[in-house]
Amino acid sequence: MLGRSSEFGLIAALTATTLVVAAASLFIGYAPLATREVIDGLFGGAGTAGIIMQDIRLPRMILGLMSGAALGISGAALQGLLRNPLAEPGVMGIAACASLGAVIAIYFGLSKEFPLALPAIAMLGALAAAGILSAMSGRDNGILILILAGVALANLAAALMALAMNLAPNPWAVSEIIYWLMGSLKDRSMEEVYLAAPFVAVGLALLAFSGRALDALTLGDEAASSLGIKVLSTQRLVTLGVALAVGASVAVTGAIAFVGLIVPHLCRPFVGHMPSRLLWPSAIGGALLVVAADTAVRLVPSGPELMLGVFTSLIGVPFFLWLVFKLRREVQ
Repeated sequence: MLGRSSEFGLIAALTATTLVVAAASLFIGYAPLATREVIDGLFGGAGTAGIIMQDIRLPRMILGLMSGAALGISGAALQGLLRNPLAEPGVMGIAACASLGAVIAIYFGLSKEFPLALPAIAMLGALAAAGILSAMSGRDNGILILILAGVALANLAAALMALAMNLAPNPWAVSEIIYWLMGSLKDRSMEEVYLAAPFVAVGLALLAFSGRALDALTLGDEAASSLGIKVLSTQRLVTLGVALAVGASVAVTGAIAFVGLIVPHLCRPFVGHMPSRLLWPSAIGGALLVVAADTAVRLVPSGPELMLGVFTSLIGVPFFLWLVFKLRREVQ
């Protein structure tokens, strides 16, 4: 029986590894810097090293940690809420609606007039999706309604994004939309960090707070209700937490797929199947995966930098197919 000691051990190991990888990422980039230049630039140094460290590499690393934590814990919470091992943030349509908000900002030129319009409207899209999901969820068949409503929202957002690209006034707008949708941490600044951080922090707190209720839901809605858990309130709490955390993340990084699916499954063998024990390991593991993947794309010897969302998809799709095959064998 896996206990709290396994959970704390995993958290400690993941935290130490994440700190090492995050620190290493600051030394890796297209502009070669000596160790002294990296340290001086990071702690207030002027000149080229200071610009590279404070305006490029540091925001990139922080956003990687934030977005990875948001995606990882959201995947773990949704798998617990929906009682579906294939659930991840994209299944609720929240990430797609956040992407739609960003596409709207690009399509109408708002992102050029006001740079922060893109992440701001993307977060509004995520919150709008959360509002729709909360309004449509009910006491009866709430989980089924959430899944169906999420699928509908995701498909509607995808259709509207395709429509925007179809009707784009020029090829540069289409190129910018596609570039953003592929997901990346490069060319981000501390402004994006400051904008997204409060929403991600509140989302993480809400999802962490839902741990006890998610544990009870593993017994079924009726059993959870008999234990004093308000099932509908839990659904709305998790939905809002995912909307804030994932919406803010997608708003500043674009779509980074499969992190919320992969990380909980990698952590689960070490902590067991109780959702509350999986939330924080998944958050830290997600941060580790995104920062490591972002560091890896900078090491790939190619012309244009491989987009982070493309890289995680190349990893995630085989993992997803393996997971489906594994679940199919368990059912048989």
